[in-house]
Order: sequence, then structure tokens, then C-alpha cells
Amino acid sequence: MNTRPQRLSLSLPKKAIFTLPDAHEVDIECQSGAVWITIDHDRRDIVLNPGDHFRSDSHARALVAALETSCVRFSAKRLSVAVAQEDPRPTASPWRLWLHGMSPA
Repeated sequence: MNTRPQRLSLSLPKKAIFTLPDAHEVDIECQSGAVWITIDHDRRDIVLNPGDHFRSDSHARALVAALETSCVRFSAKRLSVAVAQEDPRPTASPWRLWLHGMSPA
């Protein structure tokens, strides 16, 4: 069994929003720029700058919004399990990237 973390790196334009349907144990690292993370039913707002990491212990949805042009790396040991639970088709991914504007409210 492969226990290496699976990784996804994204370049996000300013105001892009990336959705993680289940952020449980997904490590989010800001490599450049700045991102704002909001988790469903969590009152915290998390802002990451270059070199900062965040990992959620909640099975809630997380929105990762680019406050400026940013590069973000996501890594998780069990990412493929989360994908399989969301949609049994092997080509489907629950992750979504929205390229329109964002709102702080």
C-alpha cells in the first residue's frame, strides 16, 4: 500500500476560490501570495502567507480564496479515499476551482 502523501499544486489568480469538500487532514501550504481559508461551521478565518501551513481536523468543506495571485500546495495521505467517497467514478474529483470574484461575507 502506498503511504506517501498525494500532492496537488495550484496557481490561483487573485480572487479565485478553490473548494475542498472534505478538508480533514489535508495540509494546505501557501507557497507564494496570500490565501484566506474559511471552513464551514468554523468561526475562524485563517490567512496564510508564504511558508505558512494549515491542517484541519474537521470533515467540513473548506474554501481557499486567493487574496492575491498565489501558489498553494495541498497534500494528504488519504486523498484518493475522499475522492472515492464523493463520486465512485475514477475520473471524478470533488475539488472545484471558481474563477469569479469572492466576497468576505
